[in-house]
Amino acid sequence: MESIETRTSMADSRQRIADNLAAVEKRLSAACRRAGRARSEVTLVAVTKTVSTEVAALLPELGVHHLGESRPQELWRKAAVVTNVHWHLIGHLQRNKIERSLPLIECIHSVDSLRLLEALEQACRQASRTLDALLEVNASREETKHGFTPEDVSGLATKLAVLKYVRIEGLMTMAAYEEDPERTRPTFAALRKLRDQLATELGRPLPHLSMGMSNDFEIAVEEGATLVRLGTILFEGIEG
Repeated sequence: MESIETRTSMADSRQRIADNLAAVEKRLSAACRRAGRARSEVTLVAVTKTVSTEVAALLPELGVHHLGESRPQELWRKAAVVTNVHWHLIGHLQRNKIERSLPLIECIHSVDSLRLLEALEQACRQASRTLDALLEVNASREETKHGFTPEDVSGLATKLAVLKYVRIEGLMTMAAYEEDPERTRPTFAALRKLRDQLATELGRPLPHLSMGMSNDFEIAVEEGATLVRLGTILFEGIEG
């Protein structure tokens, strides 16, 4: 049986997350107003990599139904328990983990190579399903990060146009960490311009920009983010 201490701890965690969410919502709404955008244009993806499955399971109770994981193995573990949500894979995916990950995810934000894109297309064809996906772009040009270079993006349209099972819906990036979030603005603006250019080359809309994390999400929203990936700010004060 669940102990009284455990129930109390989870109740405290639930309240702390609720308080954090309320603060984040105020900041998201304010950023949308500054940008002349509706709050409904931005989806909060709660990144659960630093918390337990039990804590992750509190999110849908609090109205957060889009959850993200960086590591496929963690996604497998949590998705087995936390159901009736939209799981996003936001980290690097090795091709040998596609088969097990594919049934669990609604969107992958981190397609970082043509080899992975081709493997996903083949796996989706075999599974007779479609998959929303975003191309990861190393817009900050950091050597430690995965992703296409900005120069690569303009040459991808012909390869993307022939896909039948993987539907590219936009681009994703991670800005370099800055003490002053305003310094991330050029990275986010560059991704938006790349997205617009690629959409023109493809001849169809690419509605999504996945950009913005706990330190810089307001700037990302002002620059057009439709998906913000928040973890630290949501789980501040939570243990486990």
